[in-house]
Amino acid sequence: MKLIYRKRVLLAITQSFGGELSATHFQKLLFLFTERQVKKNYDFVPYRFGCFSFQAMADKSRLMKDGFLEDVKNWKITSCDMNFASTLNDLDRKELTKFRTKYHNFSTKELIREIYLTYPYYAINSEIAEKYLDVKEGEAINKLKPNDVKTSLFTIGYEGRTLEIYLNLLIQNNIKVLCDVRKNPLSMKYGFSKKTLQNACETLNIKYIHLPELGIESRKRQNLKTQCDYDSLFQDYEKTVLHQQIKAITFIIDLLNNYNRVALTCFEYSPRRCHRTRVANAVHSLDETIPLKHL
Repeated sequence: MKLIYRKRVLLAITQSFGGELSATHFQKLLFLFTERQVKKNYDFVPYRFGCFSFQAMADKSRLMKDGFLEDVKNWKITSCDMNFASTLNDLDRKELTKFRTKYHNFSTKELIREIYLTYPYYAINSEIAEKYLDVKEGEAINKLKPNDVKTSLFTIGYEGRTLEIYLNLLIQNNIKVLCDVRKNPLSMKYGFSKKTLQNACETLNIKYIHLPELGIESRKRQNLKTQCDYDSLFQDYEKTVLHQQIKAITFIIDLLNNYNRVALTCFEYSPRRCHRTRVANAVHSLDETIPLKHL
């Protein structure tokens, strides 16, 4: 079975560190290794125990189904004669050798502390920081926590972004509610179908709400090539859909009044090519005091 490159990286790290690692220990090693890569295979978010990759965990589930890993809780390689490190490119293979030399004797506690001090952003949501940091170090972490509470409406698209990069934008802008304005919240891209996105947001204390009534039918989104095509679609959308959705627009305003920081999301990276901008403009037209920012 042919494995995509990033999965070989997961297996190579596990194998290089004895073939079995706890979940927390592995996440820390993976983070530190990707920080050394020229092209990172994984991105991370600040999570309950520090840096965490949702994509890595999804890949782990697939590797278990395919018979390469055998433990639900830990990272444990099945009996295998393959040397996964040998399947990596030259840069990563050489880096993994140096990486193992540096970290093979590190305990989980030592790895956590090193990351919290060197990459403090990833400790801002940690539930265990007090165990590993002194008061002064903990205060430095607290200063990095996003604290902007001014009422603002954001828009964000996930095109060209990993789930973790996308979530970090929400975290860094202190967004409290994510409103998904897709008609059908399904995606071939990992992390952006409704259930997965909702679970990821809620584990990071971001409320997820789906507003399908503000979406555009997929058949109308076909054959869009130029900006004029998009503009024509959105003009039709405003006339046939949006003007009938005052209730949904006022609901978004209510969310802003209650949570202050709300984002509207859909697929397209460019706000000019996504109907979420028209939704945001409709909100702004009802309350011009609400600032609007495109992420």
